[in-house]
Amino acid sequence: MNRYEMMVGLTVKNDQVYNDYREAMKPILAEYEGGFRFDFKVSETLVPVSKNSINRVFAIFFKNEQMMNDFFSNPRYLEVKKEYFEKSVVDTTIISQYEIEI
Repeated sequence: MNRYEMMVGLTVKNDQVYNDYREAMKPILAEYEGGFRFDFKVSETLVPVSKNSINRVFAIFFKNEQMMNDFFSNPRYLEVKKEYFEKSVVDTTIISQYEIEI
């Protein structure tokens, strides 16, 4: 069985509001058979590839790429994103996207 994953780097400026975002989006994420595998707070990026600073890195997964796209375009998710994510995150860097066999 395969799964689609994305590694993401963020610049989080408000941890509390970002945590509220995570809690609000998790039920919607579950509806799309998604979840998190890794979640790190980082203090230093040794090899930056973009101009964005990164202080949070995580892997988010879905059953397939279409489920990921549907999740990120879901109107309920977009409301949560506007209410919390946009107020707590300065930059987003997509590090990689890939399909893995589990």
